[in-house]
Amino acid sequence: MTDALLPNGINDGGGDKSYFKKGCNPFAQTGRSKLQNTRAGLNQQIIKQMRMRAGAENLLKATSNSKVKEMVLLELSYVNSNLQLLMSELEGLNSSVEVYQNNQDSANIPLIALGLKETKEVDFSTPFKDFILEHYSEDGKTFEDEIADFMDLRQACRTPSRSEAGVELLAKYYSHLPLIESRFFSPTRQTGIFFTWYDSFTGVPLCQQNLSLEKASILFNMAALYSQLGTRANRQTLTGLEEAVSSFQKAAGVLNNLKETFTHTPSYDMSPAMLSMLIRLMLAQAQECLFEKIALPGIRNQFYSLMKVAQEAAKVSEIYDQVHQCMIQTPVKDNVPFFWSTMSQIKTNHYRSMAHYFVASALLDHQLGPGDDEDKQEKTLSQVYDSLPEGCTALDILKNKDERQRIGKAHIRRAIFGHEEALRIYGLCKNTNNLEVLQEILKASHQRSVNKHSENENEEEFTDYMEAPKIISKTEHKAEMEFPAAAKVKVIDFFQRLGPQSVFSAKQRWTAPRTIRVRSDDRDLGFTLKGDSPVQVVSLDPLCAAAADGLKEGDYIVAVGDTECKWMSVSDMMRLLKDVDEEGIDIQVVSMMDNSTAMPTKSATFCGNLPKTYSMICLAYNEDDKNSKSRKVAKKSSFLSWGLKNKMKSASTLSLPTADKAGALPWNKPCPTFPSSSSYNNDSGLY
Repeated sequence: MTDALLPNGINDGGGDKSYFKKGCNPFAQTGRSKLQNTRAGLNQQIIKQMRMRAGAENLLKATSNSKVKEMVLLELSYVNSNLQLLMSELEGLNSSVEVYQNNQDSANIPLIALGLKETKEVDFSTPFKDFILEHYSEDGKTFEDEIADFMDLRQACRTPSRSEAGVELLAKYYSHLPLIESRFFSPTRQTGIFFTWYDSFTGVPLCQQNLSLEKASILFNMAALYSQLGTRANRQTLTGLEEAVSSFQKAAGVLNNLKETFTHTPSYDMSPAMLSMLIRLMLAQAQECLFEKIALPGIRNQFYSLMKVAQEAAKVSEIYDQVHQCMIQTPVKDNVPFFWSTMSQIKTNHYRSMAHYFVASALLDHQLGPGDDEDKQEKTLSQVYDSLPEGCTALDILKNKDERQRIGKAHIRRAIFGHEEALRIYGLCKNTNNLEVLQEILKASHQRSVNKHSENENEEEFTDYMEAPKIISKTEHKAEMEFPAAAKVKVIDFFQRLGPQSVFSAKQRWTAPRTIRVRSDDRDLGFTLKGDSPVQVVSLDPLCAAAADGLKEGDYIVAVGDTECKWMSVSDMMRLLKDVDEEGIDIQVVSMMDNSTAMPTKSATFCGNLPKTYSMICLAYNEDDKNSKSRKVAKKSSFLSWGLKNKMKSASTLSLPTADKAGALPWNKPCPTFPSSSSYNNDSGLY
């Protein structure tokens, strides 16, 4: 009951309520927790309106009275209007990315974090107690502490802290779920336990009785926590950027595992199309942070450095363009917040413009000198372009100053147009208008490109509006999915007192425990044992006293006298039974019942798109069992002699544009890595 409990720092009079599990803090009134609580309230209102709409639609189908239909249609329009307002409010919450960002005086372009899925409380107490009594023939009240521990763990998972401890808490609960499923969720009967989870985008509730929804939702929340860890990292330091990259890659890895493991989850936010988009989004943000990591120490005003960073920026733009294309597809676009789609468009244009700006700087600010390596520059330039302008070669561009200027100006014009498009898209979404930092960065980037164009503008020169060549995207550090080691947690089964899970599970059916009197006849009990735990009776002498009392071959010994024996090995059991005298001792045994249904005569399988039919009866037929009833029962070896001779045979189983208001960052003095809102015209050896 007190596993991993920590003081919450709140004086509430003492008692158990003054503690909470490690990785959980339900009392923390941060912006994220308030957002989560508000979303939970909206979910309740949405489900209420959906029930009213369902009732109105059913009444509309059932009635033939025109006046009643008119009233129902009026009420239905009112309910639909309320639902639209609630959905719009929920979308606004999903767009509240500022609460997930790192709180610093200077901030980078905001990143998108996933919100946690909400769920209702579940009471496992009565169903588990009933199942333990009916299936395992034990008193469910003796397992109240174990049930309470499991319920406390699930309750803590509803409000995980935004830290590695919070992820470990979810991973611990996720690791317990297969054990719980094996113990209590039989494939042939329903437990009556309903799991309700709300869609993180629409608020639509989903309710199921199996644990698949529970497992999938916990995995989704693990990915959401990793995304929130990535957005809150301090991206103005190398350590913070590495943390952000790792967090987004882990979020993508968890989402990919969710997509591959749970393929038929009937929830919008966990559909294959939505998960594919979210994986791309997480990897795009990881790639963006990798680009910021390259630019953090400053970009040298050098031909090769500028060309390299231009291709890195083009790679970020390309990935965000792919994310945007996923967002506007029919299965996804109806549920993705408009803010998300807007941000992907903004970043696509912003980073593409940055790429053109860096290429323009390399061409306009640097000329091929006598001491420069012509072959190396030619190779570098040819690798940047997909195709060169007609009639030009890479070496011609490098040697010809006019041609170099002409193509450089084309790139800077393309950069200006791209920044203007990003600002235009920024103004189309009301939720982006709250992000002043983003607006400052976009304006600063645009102004820097305008300044570069002004520096190289010649009024006497004829204006040639040629199209800038497309820049090939390339990166030396590609973001990859990473499944976190923290997601694999070893846990101890809460209900291990029920016995080894390989035998005592919900899939097996058992008789009630039977008491058998075991007596020794000339140091021979009349049976032998095998197995690791639990111990199973084999080689039973049908003439012994235990057989006469009801012992059967295949029975499992669960108790000897007052000692529980479900986890005992053969050697431990031998020590308990070796001193049995003529008066004997009581043991408790259980027998496995036939759990199989009638075998079908035929089973179809597909191979190479051609159905093939096999007779399962023929496959199951064993020639050795043909005359089993006519076999003569032989005298079995004694229990003790088996223990001495056959003991060994017992079987075991088992920096980019930065809005720096304070101007205190070292890389912003005298010139920021990218334009800041406070300095548009700075120039030095670093960009």
